Amino acid sequence: MIESLLQRKMEKRPEKVRLQGRILFLTEDPELIRRQLAGEDLPWDTKNPAGNPKLRDDISTDEITPAHYCFYFDETLGEIPYLGLKCGNTLPVGRSDVKRGRFVCAVSGKRRGKGSSREQSPYAEMCAGIRVVIAENIERIYKQNCQNLGLLTSTNFALIDRIRAGEEIDLKEFTAGEDEITRQVIEYGGLFPFNVARMQGKATLPPLKTEKRPMTVAEKIFARHMLRPTSTDRVGADAFVRPAERSSATDVGVPAVRPGDTGFARADLRFSHEYVTPMAAIFFEHYVGKDAKVNDAASILFFRDHLTFLDEVISEEKKKLGLLELATQLKLKQQEFARKQGIRLHGELTDRKGSEGICHSIVLESYALPGQLNIGSDSHTPHVGAIGCVAFGIGTTDVFNSWITKDVRVKVPESVKIVIRGRKHSNVTAKDFILKILSLDYVRSGKALAKVMEYAGEAIEELSVDERATMTNMAAEIGGFTGIVAPDQKAVEFLVERRGIDRGKAERLVEGLYSDPGAEYAHVIELDAAEITPMVATPGDPGNGKYIRELNTPVPVEIAYGGTCTAGKNEDMDMYALVLADALQRGKRVADSVKFYIQFGSQETRDYCTRRGYLDIFRKAGAQVIEPSCGACINAGPGVSTRPDQVVISAQNRNFPGRSGPGQMYLASPFTVAASAVAGYIVEYEPSEKPDFAHA
Repeated sequence: MIESLLQRKMEKRPEKVRLQGRILFLTEDPELIRRQLAGEDLPWDTKNPAGNPKLRDDISTDEITPAHYCFYFDETLGEIPYLGLKCGNTLPVGRSDVKRGRFVCAVSGKRRGKGSSREQSPYAEMCAGIRVVIAENIERIYKQNCQNLGLLTSTNFALIDRIRAGEEIDLKEFTAGEDEITRQVIEYGGLFPFNVARMQGKATLPPLKTEKRPMTVAEKIFARHMLRPTSTDRVGADAFVRPAERSSATDVGVPAVRPGDTGFARADLRFSHEYVTPMAAIFFEHYVGKDAKVNDAASILFFRDHLTFLDEVISEEKKKLGLLELATQLKLKQQEFARKQGIRLHGELTDRKGSEGICHSIVLESYALPGQLNIGSDSHTPHVGAIGCVAFGIGTTDVFNSWITKDVRVKVPESVKIVIRGRKHSNVTAKDFILKILSLDYVRSGKALAKVMEYAGEAIEELSVDERATMTNMAAEIGGFTGIVAPDQKAVEFLVERRGIDRGKAERLVEGLYSDPGAEYAHVIELDAAEITPMVATPGDPGNGKYIRELNTPVPVEIAYGGTCTAGKNEDMDMYALVLADALQRGKRVADSVKFYIQFGSQETRDYCTRRGYLDIFRKAGAQVIEPSCGACINAGPGVSTRPDQVVISAQNRNFPGRSGPGQMYLASPFTVAASAVAGYIVEYEPSEKPDFAHA
């Protein structure tokens, strides 16, 4: 593999770029979008922007490429960009509209590309003819996916006039302000050609010269994992010849890092699921070779966790489009590549429908260790930050490149410290904390983008590892690089009790993993736990946080959903069971008007519920139990809405338009979801007394 790549010719792209084509302005007004798709070029005044139409903010990857279209993993994706884009209550873009319109540039407002890490989104835009995206600010994973593919990005709206005039534009316009490595990735036209140039010794890596300084816990982990170039500032072919034999003592780890330092970090664990593995495998086979072997298969994991129950909810219309067969092909391609490469696949159950578990759940339960650096093909990879890992989501190109090099491109991010002091109310959970954080102006304005969210304070210290995982998991909704909690005695107990790790080893793993006095933060947020009461995020965005007691009128619900990586853990099940056992003791059960689904995050959690007697409680109370899978959270399992007027209350992590069906979704804690399922409308959980599980 390596020898063939060393002989491959790699050239930088031209220094000047000419972008010939039309510009698509993604406005809030659906009629303006329709007119552009019909051939009209929208006037745009770059010098007096106040008079321009309002651009759509917060365009998620769910809207760029709705989940079910991601079953495609080839250039067919060029027919579907923006099919989920919601303007008011309208979806103005039809299939192939963008491609037919011969657009070369797409323009939007704040926080473009938020949400899922799916690389299908920028790939779909590229395949439709888009060569540059312009927005006020751009989410980290989406932007990195664009760069990895060779799609240009900018926040400079002055480029609009130059593109319209057909002018040649210096490539430097798109590399300005970028770090040294990102600049070269853009110049080479993507991550793979850059990595080949790096292996050939043509691409240079900046030396990491930061001297010892007080560091945050995340910075300490980055420092341990950053690669040192094999010569002063260049990585040559010898760095890749025998990666398994290279000594971590000589080429991995630096004394210190600071925000802005760039390089490549050695990953302890690399994982992907069936939404991403097939596309990455095709890239690998196409660019590297059909018979090439991945680097260190033992540290790679695959998961079949997203589409296990798709056949139960997919519409007849989508079946006619062949999407169910395409989804099956994703599974089969992942299985075949795993077998060929000798990679561990956590797949479907053999004795009943369901999966072994959601990737994040299993990685926390069985693999991740404090102090590691883990990468995964999902924006919720930060889940395992609950035990003191730096873990972050990457796109398809990053995944397949990591199979070659075992490392990942990193620009050390700034950290935001979120301190929650005091003692929380008994009916308040980590989910309420994170919904409160998401509602803050600092987060909603995009100031937290691409930063590490470090959670601390007495209220965080009191949380279990399961509850901390809710906080780190939903760093993805903040738009953060990752989320982390410095590992303490609770992390040690988790490793000993849940993982069977020797106590002495567990205590050694957490040594030194704390933020130093004097460590620098981009911002510090301080909250008082006593001031936070149960919350919901109203439909449309996880940042629409509101205290339940501030809802002006009762909100009836038809569907209640408890599950996903965020809320399918052991302690989440404790909460569902507590509420339902309490209801049974008072002669109540799930309201007749509500369907309540409880889905486990893993088989380990299912077994836990069996041991605790929860399955009987769930059944008696009228809840429907589902085997592990991502399911309804990605519009692929029981619990999805089917009508626009249908109200859902869910413990999942995001409620972007169309993500889990056409209905109106409220996000809430497991307590609130279960209590609302019993009441028939959104309510706070108010325990009467501790229920007797044994007699429920």
